[in-house]
Amino acid sequence: MAIINYLTRVAFDFGEVVKTPAYAAELSIATPLVVTDPGLTEIGLVDRLLDAFDVRPALFDATPANPTEDAVLAAFDVYRANACDGIIAFGGGSSIDLAKGVRLLTGHPPPLAQYAAIEGGMARIGGDICPLIAVPTTAGTGSEVGRGAIITLADGRKLGILSPHMLPSLAVCDPELTLGLGPFLTAATGMDALSHCLETYMSAAVNPPADAIALDGLRRGVAALPRAVEDGTDRDARWNMMMAATEGAMAFQKGLGAIHSLTHPMGTLGDGSLHHGTLNAILAPAVLRFNRPAIGDKWDVLAGILGDPPDEAIAAVNHRIGIPSGLRALGVTPADCDAIAVAATKDHCHATNPRIATVAEYRAILEEAF
Repeated sequence: MAIINYLTRVAFDFGEVVKTPAYAAELSIATPLVVTDPGLTEIGLVDRLLDAFDVRPALFDATPANPTEDAVLAAFDVYRANACDGIIAFGGGSSIDLAKGVRLLTGHPPPLAQYAAIEGGMARIGGDICPLIAVPTTAGTGSEVGRGAIITLADGRKLGILSPHMLPSLAVCDPELTLGLGPFLTAATGMDALSHCLETYMSAAVNPPADAIALDGLRRGVAALPRAVEDGTDRDARWNMMMAATEGAMAFQKGLGAIHSLTHPMGTLGDGSLHHGTLNAILAPAVLRFNRPAIGDKWDVLAGILGDPPDEAIAAVNHRIGIPSGLRALGVTPADCDAIAVAATKDHCHATNPRIATVAEYRAILEEAF
């Protein structure tokens, strides 16, 4: 039996961000907290949202590169201090995931570890939480239509908090917000979107609508991403990349796989600033090769979209758009691999990979990606 449910409301068009105050009013948000990151404040992009309101909302703009429980608690303090009644997440996946963490705390007590999926936390999450509008400024994570948040907890683990209640109340997808994104972040976030489409399609779970959405996103993304990297002002490429990112997350309700099982714990290495999409891109060819014996005719479908063989085609896309050639270039060392491989077997994405990997097999994938 397959249980299929899609998903939340999406407003998608150039210039849509200026309508956010009206959407907030529809959701009875009178005093919103805007959650964003310092980079978007510095370049003034968040002003396009704030200036659309008659009264500028309260602001938390200290989202780290990978959201942490400490940052969630700091933002929640701002929420309470300003008597807010809703949240607007503005940024990439980090800001949106952090905002989801704050939203969770509006109806549930800390700490966050008790809500992690691998701790049985889904059953502890209810719907008595504030409204959330998600406004992505990158075309990558798709967190604006995702039911989960990836957060580094106070104990150092980077875990997923998952529940249908975590879905944003509304996603406002304005491709215009991505026009100023530089080539590296366009490439890295774009490969995050493509990895979602790839892993969802390969997953053995039964959800034909998700497969269809994933393949449409993959077709759009693989055609549009090099164009968006090479010409950031290409509006058609930006539109299609944002759609691919949204579709990737719509699809991954079906479940992800080994790429994400590995990159989630890798996000805690060093200072926690390794870019998730870059890691996904580097690992994708090796994971494709690992999965090939388990995916049957899906390999040929991917070859028809990406090129034959798909693993080499993805590696070629990575090279064209400037993704680093291997994990070593990011500062990952062989000494890191044992702990990452063990953590990957405990990640919530592990069980939905089409070929279940052992610790040794995860380590071999990592070694191949150096």
